[in-house]
Amino acid sequence: MNFQSKITKEELNKMPVVAFTGKIVIIDKNKNVKKVIEELSTHPLVGIDTETKPSFAKGIFYKIALLQVATDAECYLFRLNKLTKKADELIFKFLGNKNIMKIGLSLKDDFARLHRLNNVKPANFVDLQTIAKQYGILELGLQKMFAIVFGQKISKSQQLTNWENSELTPAQQCYAATDAWAALQIYKRLMQEKPLPQNIVNQMLAQKLAEQQELSRQNALQNQSISTGT
Repeated sequence: MNFQSKITKEELNKMPVVAFTGKIVIIDKNKNVKKVIEELSTHPLVGIDTETKPSFAKGIFYKIALLQVATDAECYLFRLNKLTKKADELIFKFLGNKNIMKIGLSLKDDFARLHRLNNVKPANFVDLQTIAKQYGILELGLQKMFAIVFGQKISKSQQLTNWENSELTPAQQCYAATDAWAALQIYKRLMQEKPLPQNIVNQMLAQKLAEQQELSRQNALQNQSISTGT
């Protein structure tokens, strides 16, 4: 099957909305972490994601508040801002487990921020942004990637909410679980198909780069015209 490489906002808006419907478990107490990690460690493949309180002021950044780990049927929401270092160590050990494949998006950024909390050395993880292009998908965002693969839309309405709230709202819980679950589903679907030949992938990437460069050139000319009043 050949997936379309890009999708427009218009196409996206016409798609039905889908969300995770499995069991969502909030982990905000140390005593629950060990049992949950043991359960998750029985799964060879999980989806992961993180959420951070948004900053609307220049130079102000927050630590990761939430780590989501999803299977097909369950999603565990680890509230890192409420757990202690002892609990964090169990979670980070799980991320470093070589026997469990972790699927996510922009994982390099997530792990860099997690590193600030603990000297985590993640292992056996797959970044969808890296492999999607091997199937001709050039969109980098989870929402558009999911739409291309499944013809359905996941909501991003809760993205900029406060993830350090004393209690996560049902909408926040669903949003967080859906992101981790969606990453897992995209990976499993892609693995059912054969990747494109590398020369085809290279051609697509070269065309995308040329389009980006042309767009940048046009924007620069437009800005120059505005500044000179011509």
